[in-house]
Amino acid sequence: MKLRFRPAWTAGLAALTLATLPMPSQAQITVWDPTNYTQNVLQAARSLQQVTNQITSLQNEAQSLINQARNLASLPYSSLQELQQSVARTQQLLRQAQSIAYDVQQIDRAFQTSYAPASASSSDQALFASARQRWQTSVGALQDAMRVQAGVVGNIETNRTQMAALVGSSQSATGALQATQAGNQLLALQAQQLSDLTAAVAAQGRAQNLEAAQRAAAADQGREQLRRFLTPGQGYQPTEVTMFHNR
Repeated sequence: MKLRFRPAWTAGLAALTLATLPMPSQAQITVWDPTNYTQNVLQAARSLQQVTNQITSLQNEAQSLINQARNLASLPYSSLQELQQSVARTQQLLRQAQSIAYDVQQIDRAFQTSYAPASASSSDQALFASARQRWQTSVGALQDAMRVQAGVVGNIETNRTQMAALVGSSQSATGALQATQAGNQLLALQAQQLSDLTAAVAAQGRAQNLEAAQRAAAADQGREQLRRFLTPGQGYQPTEVTMFHNR
């Protein structure tokens, strides 16, 4: 009896031991799903691409703002004051014109008096005075023309300096506005040079016209004096002239 009962008791004890051991729960079992993993990877890649696109867009917008700021930046150099001073100097020389200046009414009065045809009622002394005044006016006009020409020549060095500075500013312009402003100032420099040229031509033309008017008035006065000399009954009257004085 003892020999048969021992194996059965041992088998029952083993079965009881296995029944009392804890079984692993379902939550502790790890299951790998390749399909789900692939979808997660693709979704993460798409998210990363979206972030990259957003970063690129922000960079482009930032560069666009930088370019706009450059295009709106003003030119740091301005030649306006120097050009205005050059024009003012030339205008001052024109305003200093002697006798008959650049005034229509003044010109009309002069050609009604000093440059008018010689009158038979005018005395010889008046004719001589008019001739001398016309000569002085012509000499003054020649002097005025030379002064204007000297002023224009004096502006050449200023124009050269401004042109070099403006061309350098144009070449180093960082935006459209700076390039446009440099171009506008170069046009202003050209306009100032044209105004100097106009002033020089006007002064030279004034001097030539007054010289021509003087010759025309002198010719008319000469005819009047010749008429008086040849008029019967009047003619030439000799007078005593003392050339040397005894001391």
